[in-house]
Amino acid sequence: MTARILIVDDVIPNLKLLKARLMAEYFDVVTATNGLQALEICARGDCDIVLLDVMMPGIDGLEVCRRLKQDPATLHIPVVMVTALDQPADRVKGLEAGADDFLTKPLDEMALIARVRSLARLKIVLEELRSRVLTLESLGMATGLTTAMAEKGEGARILLVDDRESSADRVLTALRGLHMVDVEKDPQAALFRGIEGNYDLFIVSLGLQDYDPLRLCSQLRSLERSRQLPLLCIAEVEDRTRVLRGLDIGVNDYLMRPIDRNELIARVRTQIRRKRYMDSLRDNVQASIELTVVDPLTGLNNRRYLETHLTTLVGQAADKGRPLSLMILDIDHFKAVNDTFGHDAGDQVLRGFAGRIRKVIRNIDLFCRLGGEEFVVVMPDTNLETAMKIAERVREAVQKDVFSISAEGCAIPVTVSIGLAERGNDVGMDGLIRRADKALYRSKDTGRNKVVCADAA
Repeated sequence: MTARILIVDDVIPNLKLLKARLMAEYFDVVTATNGLQALEICARGDCDIVLLDVMMPGIDGLEVCRRLKQDPATLHIPVVMVTALDQPADRVKGLEAGADDFLTKPLDEMALIARVRSLARLKIVLEELRSRVLTLESLGMATGLTTAMAEKGEGARILLVDDRESSADRVLTALRGLHMVDVEKDPQAALFRGIEGNYDLFIVSLGLQDYDPLRLCSQLRSLERSRQLPLLCIAEVEDRTRVLRGLDIGVNDYLMRPIDRNELIARVRTQIRRKRYMDSLRDNVQASIELTVVDPLTGLNNRRYLETHLTTLVGQAADKGRPLSLMILDIDHFKAVNDTFGHDAGDQVLRGFAGRIRKVIRNIDLFCRLGGEEFVVVMPDTNLETAMKIAERVREAVQKDVFSISAEGCAIPVTVSIGLAERGNDVGMDGLIRRADKALYRSKDTGRNKVVCADAA
């Protein structure tokens, strides 16, 4: 996974060293030597994560962070404060300014890379949600984005997983009066509570006896109902390796013992605000989409949504020089299904078809119904070679098993023809769709049940 990292530091040697280290890990890097430059770069959307020095002339890092987090256009960009200041009070100032993390110099390079990768994953999810929200706003629909930005991160329900009473008591004391905290000593019971309970945050001690706490974190991340639940780990200094591993498997944040109360409160608040912000985006997007831009039969986005959102995706890909591919799918001989078995049977095939495709494409892909038996899958950050593999997986998933079309157990085979195109010199939406459509016609004219790629633009 790569990302574009903005490094902000007025000390040029520091800037060059950090840039070289990140580029060695295949990150794209842009740089700024003062706060105003950093704000301009972020406003243009030219970075995914900001590594921000605190001590700078003019506008210091804390003020830059505050401005980024107060601007709706840059609120979602993760910010890591980097400084020689190493006292808990300094970390709290950074976190209260809106920073996602606070790293002290000299930097632990492995910790830095792990944190950057973790935040890059988060940014992808946030960017997709925001993109859809902005699309809805362009359609004149209310999304609740302003309300989501005003979230204070208070009054959360938290599950603390810790089998040491003295350790748990310190966390309870620190958060008393601010949040509702439940304590669970048994990691397996904690997993079930995480699935069933309406929690805003899990705090997991890495000092659990006779159980690997990272196993619990991994299980929570793998289950649909707890996948979006933020995880904060509490660790000893000697747990450094496990902390880095935790970030790699999806832990959102960590705190080292001895616990500083104010830092714990600030880190918890950061996680709660982000979760509620993302939940609000999801809820508003879902509610709004269901009203006007969802196909009622399949539950997929419809042509109206595709045309608006695809324009945005193509423009973003063109601006950032990133690949984007699109496939058009057409169910073979679908008219014969309707003519032979009736339109109810045709509807069952369409619903079953949509369900199969959902299972084999990626979360970042946009899947829409154009109308009739035609569908579209848009694949951001995907070149033609990768898109071809995804399209073949889709074709095989459709052909693999018959489709049920009645309560009596009647079933029929169904296949699909696919036309595939990658964004080229025709950076517009219409050109991309036109080339994919031509490839689809070649697929149908040359035997159906196959994937055909468009000529390069």
